[in-house]
Amino acid sequence: MSDDTVYPYPRPDSPPLLSPDDAETTLNVWLVPKFSMLTLFCLLEPLRVANRFGRKLFAWRLLSADGQPVTASNGVYIDVDGAIGDLEMEAPGQTWHSESITRLMVVSSWEAEATVTAEDRAVLRRLAAHGAWLGGMDTAPFILARAGVLDGVRVAMHWESLPAFRQEFPSIRVSTARFEWDSDRLTGAGGSASIDMMLMWIEQRYGPSLAEAVGRQIVHHRTSEEQPDNQLQHDSRLPRTVVRALAVMEANLAPPLAIPELCRLAGQSQRQLTRHFQSWFKETPRQTYLGMRLDVAQRILADSHVSVTQAAMAAGFSHLATFSRAYRQRFGEPPSATARRGQAH
Repeated sequence: MSDDTVYPYPRPDSPPLLSPDDAETTLNVWLVPKFSMLTLFCLLEPLRVANRFGRKLFAWRLLSADGQPVTASNGVYIDVDGAIGDLEMEAPGQTWHSESITRLMVVSSWEAEATVTAEDRAVLRRLAAHGAWLGGMDTAPFILARAGVLDGVRVAMHWESLPAFRQEFPSIRVSTARFEWDSDRLTGAGGSASIDMMLMWIEQRYGPSLAEAVGRQIVHHRTSEEQPDNQLQHDSRLPRTVVRALAVMEANLAPPLAIPELCRLAGQSQRQLTRHFQSWFKETPRQTYLGMRLDVAQRILADSHVSVTQAAMAAGFSHLATFSRAYRQRFGEPPSATARRGQAH
């Protein structure tokens, strides 16, 4: 049989790990310190399994900003194959089309911009100027946006980062989908959503049969890219009126609703809703609602470069003193301390 024969099951004699010289397509992955190991595995495993179905399809290279090993958020130390700047020196005179296009996926998580330099962002801009395919998972869209390479495209990311991203980049279209592929920009929430993203890529390039076979092999049921990740996972035992009340709160963080109006929309009297909340959460609906808004403000301050006043307004607080007092009580520090760390990234 020829090497191009498509097999119904993975071939034991087909090496799943290929070099860029052997594979049809190479995915370069920039690992930013404290990156998500889960996201990295979910990106690469579908590609590895696809290679076992009889063709030399995918290779990948792990990169860092300086070519030195990187530590993931779980403390695991990862060796890399080179630096992101190496991509600019490859294939002099290449035409940047078809299979010669450079593909770079940025993977980050905690403190996404703490180690990213102006030169790193300049590398991204130069790659984009030459037609590179660029992606970012989890919090990496912040890195791409600050490099100016996400203008005019829809962007998806981890749901915790959405408020901060919207605040800092109001002109960029943000999606609540698990991932978005818009033109030559691919962004997503990270984690298991990366598997769905890679299966879609496999399907687009090689057809649904291979994508379905890979999904079966890794025991993964595909989820539509349009399905948003829930920002708040609810206990299935919660009363329906409590679930409705939580949904109303999430949808009306700024400006917040008065509690009587919230109860009306949830279809429950204030007395009964308070009883349910105290039974399930050990706090009143007002306290839960306040906590939601403060959590949003904290994520904005931690992940973006906005001011304390802007974060307070985005979370529905009209009085800065009230916001600061509640914030300190919940997080044990003033909002200005969180903002300083966010602005340092």
